[in-house]
Amino acid sequence: MSLFFRWLLFSLIPLFSIAQNGRSLQTGSWGDQGNGTFINPVLYADYSDPEVIRVGDKYFMVCSEFANMGMPVLESDDMVNWTIIGQVFSRLNFPEYDHFQRYGRGSWAPALRFHDNRFYLYFCTPDEGLFMSTATDPAGPWASLIQVHAGPRWEDPCPFWDEHDGQAYLGHSRTGAGPIIIHKMSADGTTLMDSGVTVYTGPTAEGTKIFQLDGYYYISIPEGGVSKGWQTVLRSKNIYGPYEKKVVLERGTTGINGPHQGALVATPAGQWWFYHFQSDGAMGRVLHLEPVLWQDGWPLIGADIDHNGIGEPVYVWKKPDIAGEHPIRAPQTDDEFSGSRLGLQWESNHNPVPSAWSLTQKPGWLCLNALQADSFFHARNTFTQKIMGTTGTVTVRLDPAGMADGQQAGLCAMSSIYALVGLRKKEGHLWLFFDDGKSPQELQLRSGIVYLKMQLRIKEGPNQCLYSTDGKTWEPVGSPFETKFGFWKGTRIGLFSYNTLRDGGTAAFDWFHYDYDGPKAAAPVAGR
Repeated sequence: MSLFFRWLLFSLIPLFSIAQNGRSLQTGSWGDQGNGTFINPVLYADYSDPEVIRVGDKYFMVCSEFANMGMPVLESDDMVNWTIIGQVFSRLNFPEYDHFQRYGRGSWAPALRFHDNRFYLYFCTPDEGLFMSTATDPAGPWASLIQVHAGPRWEDPCPFWDEHDGQAYLGHSRTGAGPIIIHKMSADGTTLMDSGVTVYTGPTAEGTKIFQLDGYYYISIPEGGVSKGWQTVLRSKNIYGPYEKKVVLERGTTGINGPHQGALVATPAGQWWFYHFQSDGAMGRVLHLEPVLWQDGWPLIGADIDHNGIGEPVYVWKKPDIAGEHPIRAPQTDDEFSGSRLGLQWESNHNPVPSAWSLTQKPGWLCLNALQADSFFHARNTFTQKIMGTTGTVTVRLDPAGMADGQQAGLCAMSSIYALVGLRKKEGHLWLFFDDGKSPQELQLRSGIVYLKMQLRIKEGPNQCLYSTDGKTWEPVGSPFETKFGFWKGTRIGLFSYNTLRDGGTAAFDWFHYDYDGPKAAAPVAGR
Protein backbone atom coordinates (compact mmCIF):
# COMPACT_ATOMS: atom_id res chain seq x y z
CA MET A 1 0.00 0.00 0.00
CA SER A 2 1.41 3.43 -0.93
CA LEU A 3 2.16 5.94 1.78
CA PHE A 4 -0.58 8.21 0.42
CA PHE A 5 -3.25 5.53 0.75
CA ARG A 6 -1.98 4.60 4.19
CA TRP A 7 -2.35 8.26 5.14
CA LEU A 8 -5.87 8.36 3.68
CA LEU A 9 -6.90 5.19 5.50
CA PHE A 10 -5.59 6.24 8.89
CA SER A 11 -6.95 9.78 8.48
CA LEU A 12 -10.53 8.89 7.51
CA ILE A 13 -11.23 5.88 9.74
CA PRO A 14 -10.58 7.84 12.97
CA LEU A 15 -12.96 10.59 11.79
CA PHE A 16 -15.79 8.08 11.42
CA SER A 17 -14.87 6.56 14.78
CA ILE A 18 -14.94 9.93 16.51
CA ALA A 19 -18.30 10.74 14.92
CA GLN A 20 -19.71 7.42 16.15
CA ASN A 21 -18.53 8.21 19.64
CA GLY A 22 -20.50 11.45 19.53
CA ARG A 23 -17.47 13.71 19.51
CA SER A 24 -17.10 16.65 17.16
CA LEU A 25 -13.85 18.02 15.76
CA GLN A 26 -14.43 21.61 16.84
CA THR A 27 -11.76 24.28 16.95
CA GLY A 28 -9.44 23.44 19.80
CA SER A 29 -9.91 19.66 19.62
CA TRP A 30 -6.42 18.20 19.91
CA GLY A 31 -4.31 15.46 21.41
CA ASP A 32 -5.47 11.98 22.40
CA GLN A 33 -9.00 11.29 21.14
CA GLY A 34 -9.56 8.25 23.35
CA ASN A 35 -10.14 5.90 20.39
CA GLY A 36 -6.60 5.03 19.37
CA THR A 37 -6.01 8.23 17.42
CA PHE A 38 -4.61 11.68 18.08
CA ILE A 39 -5.24 15.07 16.49
CA ASN A 40 -2.47 17.57 15.84
CA PRO A 41 -1.35 19.61 17.61
CA VAL A 42 -0.69 16.62 19.81
CA LEU A 43 0.00 19.11 22.60
CA TYR A 44 -1.60 22.50 21.94
CA ALA A 45 0.80 24.57 23.98
CA ASP A 46 4.01 26.52 23.49
CA TYR A 47 6.56 23.72 23.69
CA SER A 48 8.88 25.52 21.30
CA ASP A 49 12.01 23.88 19.83
CA PRO A 50 10.90 20.49 21.20
CA GLU A 51 13.49 17.87 22.03
CA VAL A 52 12.32 14.30 22.74
CA ILE A 53 14.28 11.14 23.49
CA ARG A 54 13.37 7.60 24.50
CA VAL A 55 15.10 5.77 27.34
CA GLY A 56 13.81 2.23 27.78
CA ASP A 57 10.03 2.45 27.51
CA LYS A 58 9.80 6.09 28.63
CA TYR A 59 9.88 9.27 26.54
CA PHE A 60 11.25 12.57 27.82
CA MET A 61 10.86 16.09 26.45
CA VAL A 62 12.37 19.53 27.03
CA CYS A 63 11.90 22.79 25.15
CA SER A 64 13.20 26.35 24.90
CA GLU A 65 11.98 28.71 27.64
CA PHE A 66 13.87 31.96 26.99
CA ALA A 67 13.57 34.34 29.99
CA ASN A 68 11.19 32.00 31.85
CA MET A 69 13.15 30.23 34.57
CA GLY A 70 12.44 26.58 35.25
CA MET A 71 12.97 24.57 32.06
CA PRO A 72 10.47 21.69 32.47
CA VAL A 73 11.17 18.01 31.86
CA LEU A 74 8.14 16.04 30.66
CA GLU A 75 7.54 12.29 30.57
CA SER A 76 5.26 10.13 28.44
CA ASP A 77 4.54 6.42 28.12
CA ASP A 78 2.82 6.62 24.71
CA MET A 79 4.36 9.70 22.97
CA VAL A 80 0.97 11.48 23.03
CA ASN A 81 0.09 12.11 26.69
CA TRP A 82 2.60 14.10 28.75
CA THR A 83 3.23 15.00 32.40
CA ILE A 84 5.78 17.44 33.84
CA ILE A 85 8.11 15.55 36.19
CA GLY A 86 10.88 18.04 36.93
CA GLN A 87 12.77 21.22 36.10
CA VAL A 88 16.41 21.48 35.02
CA PHE A 89 17.36 24.86 36.50
CA SER A 90 15.69 27.77 38.29
CA ARG A 91 17.96 30.69 37.45
CA LEU A 92 20.76 31.98 35.24
CA ASN A 93 23.46 33.62 37.31
CA PHE A 94 23.98 36.80 35.32
CA PRO A 95 22.81 40.26 36.48
CA GLU A 96 20.78 40.85 33.32
CA TYR A 97 18.41 38.07 34.42
CA ASP A 98 17.89 39.84 37.73
CA HIS A 99 17.04 43.13 36.02
CA PHE A 100 14.67 42.09 33.21
CA GLN A 101 17.11 42.71 30.39
CA ARG A 102 16.77 39.31 28.68
CA TYR A 103 13.25 39.14 27.28
CA GLY A 104 13.48 36.95 24.17
CA ARG A 105 16.96 35.77 25.19
CA GLY A 106 17.72 33.18 27.89
CA SER A 107 17.48 29.45 27.16
CA TRP A 108 17.11 28.79 23.42
CA ALA A 109 16.60 25.38 21.77
CA PRO A 110 17.91 22.62 24.09
CA ALA A 111 19.21 19.11 23.39
CA LEU A 112 18.62 16.13 25.68
CA ARG A 113 20.62 12.91 25.44
CA PHE A 114 21.12 9.76 27.52
CA HIS A 115 24.67 8.41 27.63
CA ASP A 116 26.46 6.06 30.02
CA ASN A 117 23.43 5.90 32.36
CA ARG A 118 23.19 9.68 32.64
CA PHE A 119 20.98 12.38 31.12
CA TYR A 120 22.75 15.32 29.47
CA LEU A 121 21.01 18.64 28.82
CA TYR A 122 22.60 21.37 26.67
CA PHE A 123 21.34 24.79 25.61
CA CYS A 124 22.74 28.13 24.50
CA THR A 125 21.81 31.63 25.50
CA PRO A 126 22.53 34.04 22.62
CA ASP A 127 24.48 36.41 24.87
CA GLU A 128 26.30 34.26 27.44
CA GLY A 129 27.20 31.03 25.65
CA LEU A 130 26.80 27.26 25.97
CA PHE A 131 25.55 25.54 29.15
CA MET A 132 25.06 21.95 30.25
CA SER A 133 23.68 19.97 33.16
CA THR A 134 23.41 16.27 33.98
CA ALA A 135 21.18 14.02 36.06
CA THR A 136 20.75 10.30 36.73
CA ASP A 137 16.99 10.84 37.12
CA PRO A 138 15.24 13.14 34.62
CA ALA A 139 12.93 14.29 37.42
CA GLY A 140 16.03 15.64 39.15
CA PRO A 141 17.96 16.76 40.94
CA TRP A 142 19.93 18.22 38.04
CA ALA A 143 23.50 19.34 38.59
CA SER A 144 24.30 23.05 38.68
CA LEU A 145 24.74 24.51 35.22
CA ILE A 146 28.24 24.41 33.74
CA GLN A 147 29.22 27.11 31.25
CA VAL A 148 30.99 25.04 28.59
CA HIS A 149 31.62 28.01 26.29
CA ALA A 150 31.47 31.71 27.15
CA GLY A 151 30.57 34.06 24.34
CA PRO A 152 27.68 35.37 22.26
CA ARG A 153 25.88 34.20 19.11
CA TRP A 154 25.86 30.42 19.64
CA GLU A 155 22.58 28.53 19.39
CA ASP A 156 20.94 25.10 19.23
CA PRO A 157 23.64 22.72 20.50
CA CYS A 158 23.56 18.92 20.39
CA PRO A 159 26.00 16.47 22.05
CA PHE A 160 26.87 13.21 20.33
CA TRP A 161 28.91 10.18 21.42
CA ASP A 162 30.15 8.06 18.51
CA GLU A 163 29.04 4.43 18.90
CA HIS A 164 32.22 3.22 17.14
CA ASP A 165 34.98 4.74 19.27
CA GLY A 166 33.17 6.65 22.02
CA GLN A 167 34.48 10.04 20.85
CA ALA A 168 32.25 12.87 22.01
CA TYR A 169 31.24 15.72 19.72
CA LEU A 170 29.08 18.81 19.95
CA GLY A 171 27.22 20.36 17.01
CA HIS A 172 25.67 23.81 17.00
CA SER A 173 24.79 26.76 14.80
CA ARG A 174 25.11 30.52 15.16
CA THR A 175 22.34 33.03 15.72
CA GLY A 176 21.06 34.24 12.46
CA ALA A 177 21.15 31.20 11.74
CA GLY A 178 23.92 28.84 10.68
CA PRO A 179 26.29 27.42 9.65
CA ILE A 180 26.33 23.97 11.31
CA ILE A 181 29.60 23.53 13.23
CA ILE A 182 30.94 20.36 14.92
CA HIS A 183 33.51 20.29 17.75
CA LYS A 184 35.27 17.42 19.43
CA MET A 185 34.32 17.31 23.10
CA SER A 186 35.62 15.67 26.26
CA ALA A 187 33.96 12.38 27.19
CA ASP A 188 32.22 13.95 30.18
CA GLY A 189 30.70 16.64 27.97
CA THR A 190 32.13 19.58 29.89
CA THR A 191 34.94 20.77 27.59
CA LEU A 192 35.23 21.52 23.87
CA MET A 193 38.53 20.27 22.44
CA ASP A 194 38.86 22.44 19.33
CA SER A 195 37.50 25.49 17.52
CA GLY A 196 35.11 23.42 15.41
CA VAL A 197 34.63 22.44 11.77
CA THR A 198 31.88 23.87 9.57
CA VAL A 199 30.10 20.89 7.98
CA TYR A 200 27.07 22.56 6.37
CA THR A 201 25.84 25.97 5.30
CA GLY A 202 22.21 26.37 4.29
CA PRO A 203 19.25 28.79 4.38
CA THR A 204 18.73 29.59 8.06
CA ALA A 205 20.21 26.23 9.08
CA GLU A 206 19.87 25.62 12.82
CA GLY A 207 18.43 23.20 15.38
CA THR A 208 21.22 20.63 15.02
CA LYS A 209 20.35 17.03 16.01
CA ILE A 210 23.01 14.33 15.39
CA PHE A 211 22.52 10.56 15.40
CA GLN A 212 23.86 7.35 13.83
CA LEU A 213 21.98 4.71 11.90
CA ASP A 214 23.02 1.88 9.56
CA GLY A 215 26.55 3.15 9.05
CA TYR A 216 25.61 6.80 8.46
CA TYR A 217 25.99 9.93 10.51
CA TYR A 218 22.75 11.92 10.27
CA ILE A 219 22.15 15.57 11.07
CA SER A 220 18.52 16.64 11.25
CA ILE A 221 18.03 20.40 10.94
CA PRO A 222 15.27 22.94 10.33
CA GLU A 223 15.83 25.42 7.53
CA GLY A 224 14.04 28.43 6.08
CA GLY A 225 12.98 30.22 9.25
CA VAL A 226 10.34 29.78 11.95
CA SER A 227 7.12 30.46 10.05
CA LYS A 228 8.04 29.41 6.50
CA GLY A 229 10.65 26.71 6.95
CA TRP A 230 10.99 22.97 6.38
CA GLN A 231 12.90 20.03 7.84
CA THR A 232 16.12 18.87 6.21
CA VAL A 233 18.16 15.74 6.91
CA LEU A 234 21.87 15.42 6.07
CA ARG A 235 23.82 12.15 5.95
CA SER A 236 27.44 11.12 5.54
CA LYS A 237 29.80 8.22 6.23
CA ASN A 238 32.10 10.70 7.99
CA ILE A 239 31.15 12.93 10.93
CA TYR A 240 32.76 15.90 9.17
CA GLY A 241 31.12 15.21 5.79
CA PRO A 242 30.71 15.81 2.97
CA TYR A 243 26.98 15.48 3.59
CA GLU A 244 24.17 14.57 1.23
CA LYS A 245 20.96 16.55 1.71
CA LYS A 246 17.25 15.78 1.51
CA VAL A 247 14.19 17.84 2.46
CA VAL A 248 11.96 15.46 4.41
CA LEU A 249 9.04 17.62 5.62
CA GLU A 250 7.37 20.71 4.15
CA ARG A 251 4.13 22.61 4.49
CA GLY A 252 3.00 21.44 1.08
CA THR A 253 -0.76 21.49 0.60
CA THR A 254 -1.52 21.79 4.33
CA GLY A 255 -2.29 24.78 6.53
CA ILE A 256 0.58 23.97 8.89
CA ASN A 257 3.16 26.71 8.46
CA GLY A 258 6.85 26.12 9.11
CA PRO A 259 6.70 22.43 10.14
CA HIS A 260 10.21 21.85 11.45
CA GLN A 261 12.64 22.02 14.42
CA GLY A 262 12.27 18.94 16.55
CA ALA A 263 13.25 15.35 17.20
CA LEU A 264 13.25 11.98 15.43
CA VAL A 265 12.40 9.20 17.89
CA ALA A 266 12.09 5.41 17.48
CA THR A 267 9.87 3.14 19.56
CA PRO A 268 11.20 -0.18 20.90
CA ALA A 269 9.22 -1.91 18.12
CA GLY A 270 11.03 0.10 15.45
CA GLN A 271 8.36 2.67 14.57
CA TRP A 272 9.77 6.14 13.95
CA TRP A 273 8.09 9.44 14.76
CA PHE A 274 8.99 13.12 14.48
CA TYR A 275 8.09 15.92 16.87
CA HIS A 276 8.11 19.47 15.55
CA PHE A 277 6.58 22.83 16.29
CA GLN A 278 4.21 25.01 14.32
CA SER A 279 4.26 28.79 14.72
CA ASP A 280 0.66 29.52 15.70
CA GLY A 281 0.34 33.19 16.60
CA ALA A 282 -0.50 33.99 20.21
CA MET A 283 -0.49 30.26 21.03
CA GLY A 284 3.26 30.24 20.44
CA ARG A 285 4.99 27.33 18.77
CA VAL A 286 2.82 24.30 19.40
CA LEU A 287 3.75 20.61 19.37
CA HIS A 288 2.94 18.29 16.45
CA LEU A 289 3.67 14.57 16.05
CA GLU A 290 4.26 12.99 12.62
CA PRO A 291 4.69 9.38 11.47
CA VAL A 292 8.02 8.55 9.79
CA LEU A 293 8.70 6.04 7.03
CA TRP A 294 12.31 5.23 6.11
CA GLN A 295 12.94 4.84 2.37
CA ASP A 296 16.37 4.24 0.84
CA GLY A 297 18.13 5.44 3.95
CA TRP A 298 16.11 8.65 4.30
CA PRO A 299 13.20 9.45 6.60
CA LEU A 300 9.96 10.62 5.00
CA ILE A 301 8.02 12.55 7.63
CA GLY A 302 4.23 12.86 7.58
CA ALA A 303 2.48 11.90 4.35
CA ASP A 304 3.59 12.56 0.77
CA ILE A 305 0.20 13.85 -0.31
CA ASP A 306 1.29 15.47 -3.59
CA HIS A 307 3.74 12.66 -4.51
CA ASN A 308 6.80 14.94 -4.76
CA GLY A 309 8.91 12.79 -2.45
CA ILE A 310 8.58 15.16 0.52
CA GLY A 311 6.28 14.57 3.47
CA GLU A 312 3.58 16.94 4.68
CA PRO A 313 2.05 17.24 8.17
CA VAL A 314 -0.90 15.04 9.09
CA TYR A 315 -3.99 16.19 10.98
CA VAL A 316 -5.32 12.99 12.56
CA TRP A 317 -3.42 9.72 12.85
CA LYS A 318 -3.30 6.42 14.66
CA LYS A 319 -1.36 6.64 17.92
CA PRO A 320 2.09 5.04 18.13
CA ASP A 321 1.89 1.27 18.51
CA ILE A 322 2.97 1.03 22.14
CA ALA A 323 1.69 -1.79 24.35
CA GLY A 324 -0.33 -1.12 27.48
CA GLU A 325 -3.10 1.14 28.68
CA HIS A 326 -2.28 4.83 28.58
CA PRO A 327 -4.69 7.23 30.28
CA ILE A 328 -5.40 10.60 28.69
CA ARG A 329 -3.48 13.33 30.43
CA ALA A 330 -1.77 16.63 29.81
CA PRO A 331 0.83 18.79 31.55
CA GLN A 332 -0.31 20.15 34.89
CA THR A 333 -2.15 23.48 35.08
CA ASP A 334 -4.18 23.69 38.32
CA ASP A 335 -2.61 24.36 41.69
CA GLU A 336 -4.26 24.29 45.12
CA PHE A 337 -1.06 25.62 46.75
CA SER A 338 -1.42 22.93 49.40
CA GLY A 339 1.93 21.20 48.87
CA SER A 340 5.43 22.03 49.99
CA ARG A 341 6.44 23.32 46.53
CA LEU A 342 4.83 25.12 43.65
CA GLY A 343 3.47 22.96 40.86
CA LEU A 344 6.08 22.10 38.26
CA GLN A 345 4.21 24.06 35.58
CA TRP A 346 5.16 27.40 37.15
CA GLU A 347 8.12 29.41 35.87
CA SER A 348 9.32 32.78 37.08
CA ASN A 349 9.71 35.77 34.79
CA HIS A 350 13.51 36.16 34.76
CA ASN A 351 15.32 35.09 37.94
CA PRO A 352 13.07 34.42 40.94
CA VAL A 353 13.47 35.91 44.41
CA PRO A 354 12.82 32.89 46.69
CA SER A 355 12.38 35.03 49.81
CA ALA A 356 9.52 36.96 48.17
CA TRP A 357 7.04 34.11 47.97
CA SER A 358 5.87 31.44 50.39
CA LEU A 359 3.57 28.43 50.72
CA THR A 360 3.94 28.33 54.51
CA GLN A 361 3.36 31.98 55.44
CA LYS A 362 -0.38 31.26 55.15
CA PRO A 363 -0.68 27.48 54.83
CA GLY A 364 -2.74 26.40 51.83
CA TRP A 365 -2.17 29.72 50.08
CA LEU A 366 0.54 31.12 47.82
CA CYS A 367 1.74 34.40 49.33
CA LEU A 368 3.46 36.80 46.95
CA ASN A 369 5.32 39.47 48.92
CA ALA A 370 5.61 42.60 46.83
CA LEU A 371 8.97 43.99 45.77
CA GLN A 372 9.30 47.50 44.37
CA ALA A 373 8.99 47.81 40.59
CA ASP A 374 8.11 50.66 38.27
CA SER A 375 6.01 48.52 35.90
CA PHE A 376 4.61 45.06 35.33
CA PHE A 377 7.44 44.01 32.99
CA HIS A 378 9.90 44.78 35.82
CA ALA A 379 7.92 43.01 38.55
CA ARG A 380 10.24 40.56 40.32
CA ASN A 381 7.56 38.22 41.61
CA THR A 382 5.65 37.01 38.58
CA PHE A 383 4.97 33.31 37.99
CA THR A 384 3.50 32.11 34.70
CA GLN A 385 2.63 28.92 32.85
CA LYS A 386 1.77 27.99 29.27
CA ILE A 387 -1.65 28.45 27.73
CA MET A 388 -3.27 25.11 26.86
CA GLY A 389 -5.60 25.03 23.86
CA THR A 390 -7.19 28.02 22.17
CA THR A 391 -10.11 28.51 24.56
CA GLY A 392 -10.17 28.32 28.33
CA THR A 393 -11.03 29.94 31.63
CA VAL A 394 -8.59 30.78 34.41
CA THR A 395 -9.95 31.52 37.89
CA VAL A 396 -8.16 32.50 41.10
CA ARG A 397 -9.17 33.47 44.63
CA LEU A 398 -7.26 36.42 46.10
CA ASP A 399 -7.13 37.58 49.72
CA PRO A 400 -5.92 41.22 49.92
CA ALA A 401 -5.85 41.47 53.72
CA GLY A 402 -2.06 41.82 53.78
CA MET A 403 -1.70 44.22 50.86
CA ALA A 404 0.11 47.53 51.38
CA ASP A 405 -0.27 50.94 49.80
CA GLY A 406 1.31 51.01 46.34
CA GLN A 407 0.87 47.28 45.85
CA GLN A 408 -1.02 45.64 43.01
CA ALA A 409 -1.56 41.94 42.49
CA GLY A 410 -3.69 39.55 40.52
CA LEU A 411 -4.00 37.55 37.33
CA CYS A 412 -1.99 38.24 34.16
CA ALA A 413 -1.75 37.23 30.51
CA MET A 414 1.57 38.22 28.98
CA SER A 415 3.93 38.00 26.03
CA SER A 416 5.41 41.22 24.65
CA ILE A 417 2.06 42.78 25.62
CA TYR A 418 0.01 42.15 28.73
CA ALA A 419 -3.43 42.20 30.31
CA LEU A 420 -3.82 42.45 34.08
CA VAL A 421 -6.83 42.10 36.32
CA GLY A 422 -6.42 42.45 40.07
CA LEU A 423 -6.45 44.64 43.13
CA ARG A 424 -4.37 47.66 43.98
CA LYS A 425 -4.20 49.49 47.29
CA LYS A 426 -4.12 53.29 47.38
CA GLU A 427 -4.30 55.41 50.55
CA GLY A 428 -5.76 52.54 52.52
CA HIS A 429 -8.47 51.68 49.99
CA LEU A 430 -8.74 48.71 47.64
CA TRP A 431 -9.42 49.20 43.95
CA LEU A 432 -10.27 46.56 41.39
CA PHE A 433 -8.37 47.32 38.21
CA PHE A 434 -7.86 46.18 34.63
CA ASP A 435 -4.84 47.25 32.62
CA ASP A 436 -3.78 46.24 29.12
CA GLY A 437 -1.51 49.22 28.51
CA LYS A 438 -4.23 50.84 26.42
CA SER A 439 -7.51 51.31 28.31
CA PRO A 440 -6.96 50.97 32.07
CA GLN A 441 -10.02 50.91 34.30
CA GLU A 442 -10.58 50.73 38.04
CA LEU A 443 -13.39 50.81 40.58
CA GLN A 444 -13.29 50.97 44.35
CA LEU A 445 -14.12 47.85 46.37
CA ARG A 446 -14.77 47.21 50.01
CA SER A 447 -12.22 45.07 51.78
CA GLY A 448 -12.55 41.34 51.32
CA ILE A 449 -11.67 38.34 49.22
CA VAL A 450 -12.15 38.71 45.48
CA TYR A 451 -12.35 36.13 42.67
CA LEU A 452 -10.66 36.94 39.37
CA LYS A 453 -11.27 35.28 36.00
CA MET A 454 -9.86 35.43 32.49
CA GLN A 455 -11.87 33.99 29.64
CA LEU A 456 -9.44 33.17 26.84
CA ARG A 457 -10.59 32.94 23.24
CA ILE A 458 -7.23 33.09 21.49
CA LYS A 459 -8.49 32.39 17.97
CA GLU A 460 -12.03 33.69 17.74
CA GLY A 461 -11.99 36.26 20.57
CA PRO A 462 -12.77 38.17 22.57
CA ASN A 463 -10.59 37.62 25.63
CA GLN A 464 -12.33 39.09 28.67
CA CYS A 465 -11.62 39.63 32.38
CA LEU A 466 -14.28 39.24 35.08
CA TYR A 467 -14.51 39.50 38.86
CA SER A 468 -16.74 38.29 41.65
CA THR A 469 -17.02 38.92 45.39
CA ASP A 470 -18.75 35.60 46.11
CA GLY A 471 -17.40 33.25 43.43
CA LYS A 472 -20.89 32.85 41.95
CA THR A 473 -21.99 36.11 40.35
CA TRP A 474 -19.53 37.49 37.81
CA GLU A 475 -19.19 40.93 36.28
CA PRO A 476 -16.92 41.89 33.37
CA VAL A 477 -14.15 44.35 34.07
CA GLY A 478 -12.17 46.21 31.45
CA SER A 479 -12.38 45.95 27.71
CA PRO A 480 -11.69 42.82 25.62
CA PHE A 481 -7.94 42.36 25.44
CA GLU A 482 -5.51 41.21 22.78
CA THR A 483 -3.03 38.34 22.88
CA LYS A 484 -0.05 37.91 20.59
CA PHE A 485 3.26 36.16 20.02
CA GLY A 486 6.19 38.06 21.50
CA PHE A 487 9.70 37.62 22.90
CA TRP A 488 9.78 34.30 20.95
CA LYS A 489 6.97 32.94 23.14
CA GLY A 490 3.22 32.60 23.03
CA THR A 491 0.94 34.24 25.56
CA ARG A 492 1.37 32.94 29.10
CA ILE A 493 -0.99 33.16 32.07
CA GLY A 494 -0.02 33.64 35.68
CA LEU A 495 0.07 35.53 38.95
CA PHE A 496 1.84 38.76 39.81
CA SER A 497 2.47 41.09 42.75
CA TYR A 498 4.58 44.24 42.98
CA ASN A 499 4.63 47.62 44.69
CA THR A 500 5.28 50.86 42.82
CA LEU A 501 6.27 52.74 46.01
CA ARG A 502 8.49 50.44 48.06
CA ASP A 503 8.99 46.79 49.05
CA GLY A 504 6.06 45.58 51.10
CA GLY A 505 2.63 43.99 51.17
CA THR A 506 1.38 40.44 50.71
CA ALA A 507 -1.14 39.09 48.24
CA ALA A 508 -2.42 35.60 49.10
CA PHE A 509 -3.82 33.26 46.43
CA ASP A 510 -5.95 30.35 47.60
CA TRP A 511 -5.91 28.38 44.33
CA PHE A 512 -5.42 28.60 40.58
CA HIS A 513 -7.90 26.73 38.35
CA TYR A 514 -7.60 26.43 34.58
CA ASP A 515 -10.20 24.72 32.38
CA TYR A 516 -9.43 24.48 28.68
CA ASP A 517 -10.53 22.83 25.43
CA GLY A 518 -8.48 19.65 25.43
CA PRO A 519 -7.27 16.62 27.37
CA LYS A 520 -6.53 17.28 31.01
CA ALA A 521 -4.80 15.29 33.71
CA ALA A 522 -7.22 13.64 36.09
CA ALA A 523 -5.25 14.99 39.04
CA PRO A 524 -2.29 17.37 39.29
CA VAL A 525 1.15 15.98 40.03
CA ALA A 526 2.69 17.54 43.12
CA GLY A 527 5.74 19.75 42.74
CA ARG A 528 9.11 18.33 43.68
